[in-house]
Amino acid sequence: MENKRINGNDLIALGYKENHAMGVALKINKKRLGFSREQMLENFKNVLENPTSYLEDAIFKPLAEVLLKIDTIEAETIRLNDAPQVYSIFGKEHIEEGATKQMDVAMKLPVAVAGALMPDAHQGYGLPIGGVLATKNEVIPYGVGVDIGCRMALSIFDLPASYLEGHTGKLKDILMKNTRFGAGNGYLKHERIDHEVLDSSLFETDNFIRSLKDKAWTQLGSSGGGNHFVEFGVMDVDTADEVLGLEKGKYLALLTHSGSRGIGATIAGHYTKLAKEICKLPYEAQNLAYLDLDKAEGQAYWLAMNLAGDYASACHGVIHDKIRSALGAELLAKVENHHNFAWKELLNDEEVIVHRKGATPAGKGVLGIIPGSMATPGFLVRGKGEKRAIHSASHGAGRLMSRTQAIKTLSSMELKTILAANGVSLLGAGMDEAPMAYKDIHTVMASQTDLVDVVATFLPKIVRMADDGSRED
Repeated sequence: MENKRINGNDLIALGYKENHAMGVALKINKKRLGFSREQMLENFKNVLENPTSYLEDAIFKPLAEVLLKIDTIEAETIRLNDAPQVYSIFGKEHIEEGATKQMDVAMKLPVAVAGALMPDAHQGYGLPIGGVLATKNEVIPYGVGVDIGCRMALSIFDLPASYLEGHTGKLKDILMKNTRFGAGNGYLKHERIDHEVLDSSLFETDNFIRSLKDKAWTQLGSSGGGNHFVEFGVMDVDTADEVLGLEKGKYLALLTHSGSRGIGATIAGHYTKLAKEICKLPYEAQNLAYLDLDKAEGQAYWLAMNLAGDYASACHGVIHDKIRSALGAELLAKVENHHNFAWKELLNDEEVIVHRKGATPAGKGVLGIIPGSMATPGFLVRGKGEKRAIHSASHGAGRLMSRTQAIKTLSSMELKTILAANGVSLLGAGMDEAPMAYKDIHTVMASQTDLVDVVATFLPKIVRMADDGSRED
């Protein structure tokens, strides 16, 4: 009990309200600063009762200051609507309560127009992962997410699936030599390549964006940690598809998942901080702070977001080109789609800003890729343009357990058994990415038959990820 984390309910029991003072108190508590849990609670109680006496206290001064001006802060705070607007939930029985609570808050925003939760939804920051939110001319940096423009890219080659059987060693070698993974990782100066994205005029938007260009060059063609991957697998096309130009059959394919790397994270952090300074929302909604697209700050974020999206696409392009060249194969078809982005779209004949945080665009006829996990199928899909889903679908299976929980509870032996049963060779990755940490992809797909049609199935066979789930040595 001594080290049990102090949470909002503990502070409410002391008399705190769910406002900015609670947020400051919880930030102070994260440091704990040598106090026991009981001592910390006692201090919080005393500061609440007599904030003036703590104005010179090195630790509790920020909390005392906020408490003394809380009435002014709340008077300047934008009011949420009393009740959330109605929104659609797909696969509700498999979605955790934390995700729906976050979506409820988002749907109370005065700028919210419509929303939906995808069947892979789980709790995140601000908008839940798998959350789709349409707003009136306002963009929410945390509604887009930290990994701006994160995406899937699929290349289907003119090689049969049987190529995997006799060339496993070669394919592993190609992945190891032509990919680089992990948070913060990139390429040395003599290894870097040029790409037209680096010549984008958007890099000249302002000094902040200009300062990110060298990092962008360093990390071009690399992948992040966590659930990002580059993998060879079998593309099973059950029925010939004229749009893709593919005959029925099984092909060797390459599937990648990653985003805008360090520049996207830096842009997200910068503009989220700015949005919170400009848009004063209640404590429970502060991560949904938004920027007006008719104002300079909103326009600056919009340009930066689009640059990050272009950069993420370029990273995938570099990876796919390098691997195709090393493979010596011809490209039959390529499909790419992104999430963690905001689009200007029409909804009920009105232009809105659609945020898809961990959700795939699924407008009528739009192709997309919905992966499972390292040992379960992914699906090439065609959107049905379902209005209730705001023309969206899931972006994957969705996490069943947190990374910490997965690392603490899952068995490496069970992972090896599952990989062997599915004929998957794994290069890198941590237990936080084990298939058991994810929802059942078949259940997720069954929950969105109104949203997409399955065009083909992808079975991963050689999977490359960051060695420890975050970065490599």
